[in-house]
Amino acid sequence: MKHIALLAIVLLFLINCLQAQTNPGTSPEPYRPQFHFSPKAHWINDPNGMVFYKGTYHLFYQYYPDGTVWGPMHWGHATSKDMVHWQEQPIALYPDSLGYIFSGSAVADVHNTSGFGKDGQVPLVAIFTHHNPKLEKQKPDQVESQSLAYSLDEGKTWTKYAGNPVLPNPGITDFRDPKVRWYEPQKKWIMTLATKDRVTFYSSPNLKNWSRESDFGSDAGGHGGVWECPDLVPLKHNGKEVWVLIVNINPGGPNGGSAGQYFVGDYDGKTFRPYSKQTKWIDYGTDNYAAVTFANTGNRTILMGWMNNWQYANKVPTANWRGAMTLPRELGLAQVGKELWLTSTPVKELDVLNKPGISLKNLSIKESYDLTAKTKSNTGLFRLELTTQNTADFSVVLANKQGNELRIGYDKSTNSYFIDRTKSGKTDFESGFGKRHTAPRLSLDKKISLTLLVDVASVELFADNGLTAMTDIFFPDTDLTKLYLQSATGIVIDTLTYKPLAASVKADLE
Repeated sequence: MKHIALLAIVLLFLINCLQAQTNPGTSPEPYRPQFHFSPKAHWINDPNGMVFYKGTYHLFYQYYPDGTVWGPMHWGHATSKDMVHWQEQPIALYPDSLGYIFSGSAVADVHNTSGFGKDGQVPLVAIFTHHNPKLEKQKPDQVESQSLAYSLDEGKTWTKYAGNPVLPNPGITDFRDPKVRWYEPQKKWIMTLATKDRVTFYSSPNLKNWSRESDFGSDAGGHGGVWECPDLVPLKHNGKEVWVLIVNINPGGPNGGSAGQYFVGDYDGKTFRPYSKQTKWIDYGTDNYAAVTFANTGNRTILMGWMNNWQYANKVPTANWRGAMTLPRELGLAQVGKELWLTSTPVKELDVLNKPGISLKNLSIKESYDLTAKTKSNTGLFRLELTTQNTADFSVVLANKQGNELRIGYDKSTNSYFIDRTKSGKTDFESGFGKRHTAPRLSLDKKISLTLLVDVASVELFADNGLTAMTDIFFPDTDLTKLYLQSATGIVIDTLTYKPLAASVKADLE
């Protein structure tokens, strides 16, 4: 009898595990992302040191292995062959006598300018901020400096440089987040560094000796908070090289809390000159922060961010872990009128998650149209794409039996997109969480195109070929498995496709 009872317990456990995997709503971690990267346990924030090398994408990130709120920062590490299926690796960098390991970047030093390479092995070099907590009260303008670590085994293990720090603090309270890239025209490394509420550019022949080149930002962009996690990347537009300077800011985002702004202009190896000083936003949602790009990806420029917001990051109602990354996005440029705008669209590698779905044309919406039965999906993981003429308001509504609703759509009166999470479930953990967020529609085209990627507790919106992006997290009481289209005045949806998405992270979390 004991053996039979034990067998029954094992079978029950296996059944429960299977149910939790096929329906995330039954999981003991009901908000665990199913196709975004999140750690098995504990706290994460900024993505760091993202680099592609020998067929592997390396994602490092701010990590606290001893709790689910922010603490002494380490560099966590995950790897992927496709940016979709991630495998968590051992911690890469630990705090030391110089301080915590704050944000930064990593490069493949293919010319061995640093001299770290041995026997022809290309060194991967991490450039990061050392943050010394012992100096915070005594010498607040000396707390942060820039340091190096290198790997000779393709990122598996790291050695900190004995000459750290390579860029001591010149007397700036916020002096951090170095993003480094090779500048081929002048055969040198350039560093884009956040310095209080602006950016300072440095250059180096060898990653060890740095010279200040110029500053940017005193009279441009938003200044509602500290500038952080900058990035300078070249993109092509009509055959011309154009530079985009990404600058994350906290607080000061368009819908509250932290967010990422950007500037488009020229760069000559010394000075960045923007075409316009107006504030432009990478993402109008509240949950894409510290977004930076992968190094060494050739002709592609791929960006990922932290899917959270400092306004409530330490309070979100997850149990064993806190924080996740956005989906990877490919960046481009589009011209609207006389202005150049940054575009971001989900990388094509995500198509591997697509399951067979439905496709509808000329769908007439009068008040409300229930898509739930047609979609035949109860996982809450899906990709929805639609096009319609710019003739009326409409909403895509995710709901459940408990009355939770997440509303996503277009408001014609203000010519803006929105995500409304006021009734999306748990919102009382922070007074500013349950709000309606808006984003201006930038396209002049009469046709609206909208792409939504919905995970268990997040939505990423891409409108008009990526001219507008919004990312929001939410916390329903149970899975939002009901799906409606609504329009008070009536509208015709020209085309609509719905594809359930497969989970990509189950094996890594077992």
